[in-house]
Amino acid sequence: MRRAILAVVSTIAGLVALLSFKSHVPAIAAATSGTGVSSGGTSGSGSSGSGSSGSGSSGSSSGGQGGFATGRQTGLTADEHTVTGNVANTIYGPVQIQLVVKDNKIVKVSVLQQPSNTIHDIQIGQFAFPRLIGETLTAQNAKIDSVSGATYTSGGYIESLQSAVDKGI
Repeated sequence: MRRAILAVVSTIAGLVALLSFKSHVPAIAAATSGTGVSSGGTSGSGSSGSGSSGSGSSGSSSGGQGGFATGRQTGLTADEHTVTGNVANTIYGPVQIQLVVKDNKIVKVSVLQQPSNTIHDIQIGQFAFPRLIGETLTAQNAKIDSVSGATYTSGGYIESLQSAVDKGI
């Protein structure tokens, strides 16, 4: 009888402790505004929009209805041009990248759209995109490995990267 009472009291105490636990969610200013990740791996607000609305465009690149563009962007040298990949829709949100190409080499990768519905989506992007960008700059093509823990986001990145490589390298 004592063991049963002790088990019930312990179970109730454990449930109360579990239900009163408050997780610490880091404050990310980017959760409410558009985020952009560039080849430097930093994130912040910029002229590139992101989110579930699908509104991501770049500076003065010209694009059509299909969500991609190839063109000249301000701030580039005469022998550089931008190539924007198609929007890859993942189950967590859209992913779209843009390449800066110089002499048929990828010199910069920017993430125009990324999943940002939850703080967890943003954290995965902050973890995965710098690694994917680094691999892209090293490989100079779309044959790169996905990042463990960000399989869907990596797949969307690689899909958008492949479409950009097909268009302009």
